[in-house]
Amino acid sequence: MITPDVTETRPLERRIDTLLRVTEPDGDGFLLAIEAQRRRDPDKAASWGYYLSYLHSKYRIPALLLVVCQDKTTSDWAKGPFRMGLCDWTAISVHPMVVGPDNVPMITDPDEAAQDLAFAAFSAVTHGRSPGGKAILETLVTALGLTGDRETFDHYWQLVDAGLGEIPARTAWRDLIKMAADIYYPGQGTLAEEKYLEGEAEGMAKGKAEGKAKGKAEALLIFLEQREVPIPDSARDRISACTDLHTLDHWLTRALTVAHADDLFADAPEHSEA
Repeated sequence: MITPDVTETRPLERRIDTLLRVTEPDGDGFLLAIEAQRRRDPDKAASWGYYLSYLHSKYRIPALLLVVCQDKTTSDWAKGPFRMGLCDWTAISVHPMVVGPDNVPMITDPDEAAQDLAFAAFSAVTHGRSPGGKAILETLVTALGLTGDRETFDHYWQLVDAGLGEIPARTAWRDLIKMAADIYYPGQGTLAEEKYLEGEAEGMAKGKAEGKAKGKAEALLIFLEQREVPIPDSARDRISACTDLHTLDHWLTRALTVAHADDLFADAPEHSEA
């Protein structure tokens, strides 16, 4: 005989990579457990079954499992279903939703990424090992910065950071995030930020828009210099003379990744620069 007591007397640490509660207007919504899976793992069937059972028991609402993979082999395996029981009698069956490079497109358009940040984040994670992976990360950083929402920014950068795992793309992602935070979110104490704030103050006396433009232009030049990006005189003059805030914001976004200052002006927005 085996004791019928299923109480866990010794706590066993179990952690889901990401857990979201999705609310619906006409109900309690559901829980979405997100797991990043990088290889086949025969122990996952029991773990995933436990996660879903525990979440349903604790919160009393439906729980779903989303598995994020970075290669097709793992993606095909993760689709399951994973059955637990005896012979042909299934006691529990786990059916994960799976996203991977085979069913998620590469999103490299910032406007498209901004319209669906969650999908863009999955694109960045699933294609983390792909040759075009860095372009997707750069696109997502741009889209996150343009939201102007620090909470959204923090949520998605952490989601992607956890999903990428220990691969080279994670280092590139963290570098991009650090530079983006310096540009979009003050408080870092950088020289670029000081110049921007000086422009804000000067704008009180000389016209707010003009002062902001000057501060942004100086911050952009300093940021490019800190990245050791070549800045020819023609590019420096064009940046300094620009008074259109939308154009300067566009250039600040591109400054995260350009290799030469002249690259800022490719695909420039249709606004007057002076």
